[in-house]
Amino acid sequence: MSKPRPESVYEELERLPPNVVGEIIDGELYVSPRPRTIHGRAAFRLGKRLMPFDEEPGQEGPGGWVFIPEPELHLGGDVLVPDLAGWRRERMPEMPDVVGVELAPDWLCEVLSPSTEKLDRARKMAVYAREGVRHLWLADPRPQTVEVYRLEGSRWLLLATHAGNATVRAEPFEAIPVNLSSLWER
Repeated sequence: MSKPRPESVYEELERLPPNVVGEIIDGELYVSPRPRTIHGRAAFRLGKRLMPFDEEPGQEGPGGWVFIPEPELHLGGDVLVPDLAGWRRERMPEMPDVVGVELAPDWLCEVLSPSTEKLDRARKMAVYAREGVRHLWLADPRPQTVEVYRLEGSRWLLLATHAGNATVRAEPFEAIPVNLSSLWER
């Protein structure tokens, strides 16, 4: 059986109903249910904690970053939708007005859920490494953990696993402490 042409896979992705998330990895369409509420809240709260990095220079906070929640990333033929993505402002000086961002992020976060954890940890992490994403966080609301990774060459190096109500300074956002308890509040 031949693989479907990439255009037809993307057309299939566009026809998906709004209650699911579609992603394309190596020409294959992956469909996951929309995230549960604790998943969405953790992602929203983390984005809120990191907002001082998205301020204009001279404003409140350290600045220097552009964040987008749930962007559709078009990376080397793959279409991925992380929960949060960030670009250093010098790499993305202007926000593109597009559906699919083709510039790989400098940092991203996947909030793990039972339906997506295997895909996030295996296939998606491999694509992110291939595309040169420098920093990756995996947040899991169930055991209340955040894993912090840095890309070293072509491999992910686990720098730390933070748990529970810890207040952490995690790469690349060490300038501001993040209280993890706020991510898990219901």
